[in-house]
Amino acid sequence: MDFYYLLESAPCRSILMLAKALGLELNRKLLSLKNNEHLTPEFLQLNPQHTIPTLVDNGYSVWESRVILIYLAEKYGKDDSLYPKCPKKRAVVNQRLFFDLSLYAFFADYYYPIARDKQMPVLERLSKLEGQFEFLNTFLDGQTYAANGSLSIADFTLYATVSTIATCVASIGLNKYPNIARWLEHLSKTLPGADENQKGCDLIKAYW
Repeated sequence: MDFYYLLESAPCRSILMLAKALGLELNRKLLSLKNNEHLTPEFLQLNPQHTIPTLVDNGYSVWESRVILIYLAEKYGKDDSLYPKCPKKRAVVNQRLFFDLSLYAFFADYYYPIARDKQMPVLERLSKLEGQFEFLNTFLDGQTYAANGSLSIADFTLYATVSTIATCVASIGLNKYPNIARWLEHLSKTLPGADENQKGCDLIKAYW
């Protein structure tokens, strides 16, 4: 399977971690967005939206990280534990996946203008991001994992996102969110590929 990615990208790192958990070997293809390698005719044939991550499995292209997570779990998972078939359990995982999508958007809305465009922080945007952390802290109250009391694909994407935010946004003090801090600490020791995920977090902080 060809995997087009950047290690700095949290969505890309969620796929790398899941692939490691599933025992999958990915043919990694690092893309330089700076050099517009995502806009070549060859890549546009694979993904007309020219986004990363993009996975090509025996000629079949999949993009949008949370869709890739679902695809890999359904096709290559040994069972349904990472993405349950039970409609109620799957609904909880799906809710966390959609929540992660909005969480990353709040992070980008606050952090990218500061890091990329050298703008002053907008406190209202930070407040909205902190509100999302409060929700996640509530979801994790008394829970080891993000959904249904067991490891799921929701943990992979949320871990990549939250660890990125914790690395890049110093004002997000995890002491205010003890359930998130506990969950992060546990996954940092148990999630396959967590060490490479941290390398990606450090890269994006250094890059910006």
